Amino acid sequence: MALFEARGLHKRFGDQVVLERIDLAFEAGKLSGIMGPNGAGKTTCFNVLTGRYKPDRGTVTLDGEDITGLAPHRIVARGVSRSFQIMNLFDEYSALDNVVIALPEVRARGFSVTHALDGDSAAQDRAAAILERVGLRGRERVNARRLSYGERRALEIGVALATEPRLLFVDEPTAGLGTAATGRLAELIGELKAHTTIVMIEHDMRFLFGLADRISVIHWGQVIAEGTPDELRDNPWVRRSNLGGLA
Repeated sequence: MALFEARGLHKRFGDQVVLERIDLAFEAGKLSGIMGPNGAGKTTCFNVLTGRYKPDRGTVTLDGEDITGLAPHRIVARGVSRSFQIMNLFDEYSALDNVVIALPEVRARGFSVTHALDGDSAAQDRAAAILERVGLRGRERVNARRLSYGERRALEIGVALATEPRLLFVDEPTAGLGTAATGRLAELIGELKAHTTIVMIEHDMRFLFGLADRISVIHWGQVIAEGTPDELRDNPWVRRSNLGGLA
């Protein structure tokens, strides 16, 4: 059984059908990719899977438990976390503080930034270890707004990891990154996939094909192809599309 499954997802906004009969399955311990052209429905699909949107029809299950339509914070509590294409960080706080605030033991005490950041050495040690894991050792006390764009991407992944996810959704992690920063991010995600189940939307096909174990192609709001990177390189539709050259 897959760790996370979606069956028959349908989502529309007014008269526009964005998702139609989407079926997806993500295996534990794997990095699963989702790709497709702009406007294909990828981000809407992510938002349905992680609770930001409720599907009009269909089901979402985590380890056999139906989580369809649950609020995002309830899905996070079950071990699903995500980063966003548009970053969500507390710019006025340090990198360390951003991670501390996301720790489960800190949130369990009730969300109070002042209380969370005041003298909790154990939480700060855990946050520092997470920052080291995502390549931000030595940047703990730097305000988030002063980090480079690539460092901010890494910090957002660190914040997501602080929730101790069983499954991490990552939305367009290379957006806005240069070649060097993309290479460092590839190394980071390659290390993370050894310990964390990851689902990733990515427009950079070389980046995605170099990391993913299995990829689903979404177009016109439907899954039109699935397979390993090698299988998709040989897929007739992918080869005919503009995605084929990128892959």
